[in-house]
Amino acid sequence: MAKPSVTQVDVRPESRVAGLKELFMRFAPAAAALSLFLATTASVISAADKVPDPRAASLIAQGQAALATGDTQGAIDAYEAALAVDPGYTPIFLELAEVARQEGLQGKAIKYYREALARDPGNFAAISGEGAALVEKGALEKAKRNLARLQSLCGDACPETLSLATTIEAGPSTRFAVESADAPTAN
Repeated sequence: MAKPSVTQVDVRPESRVAGLKELFMRFAPAAAALSLFLATTASVISAADKVPDPRAASLIAQGQAALATGDTQGAIDAYEAALAVDPGYTPIFLELAEVARQEGLQGKAIKYYREALARDPGNFAAISGEGAALVEKGALEKAKRNLARLQSLCGDACPETLSLATTIEAGPSTRFAVESADAPTAN
């Protein structure tokens, strides 16, 4: 009768480290790819359109109603209150920028558009609005850069692209805040 062969297991620390190293080298690329996929998926999901706080949504509606009646200061107050309630809701900055443009405060509008773009770099409305405010301010070359950016992101048929292209073609027709506050009357 033959004796069964007994396999000896190498229990030296060097071989154990070599085994762990081989295991790591074998599965590390797959683990790295999986973690990259999960991180990308998580960032895309968190970047989805955020629903505003109900109180902020109510204040936004109040601001839009005030703006429709011509009460720009009431609209600004409502939008700023909405921003205080829900500072993470980017469209509030777009609303504030539009009111600032109507008031002739293009610099302030550009600041609001840039804040919206810092939060959401691919926001077509913010890129287009900033470009329009730049045209109103007289910075046509910068506005053309915004137009080129829009064309590369959403194409020539995109409504924001068409709107900015039309604004650039029309050229600057600036109305400053000083002019709107004390407009002289004709005799």
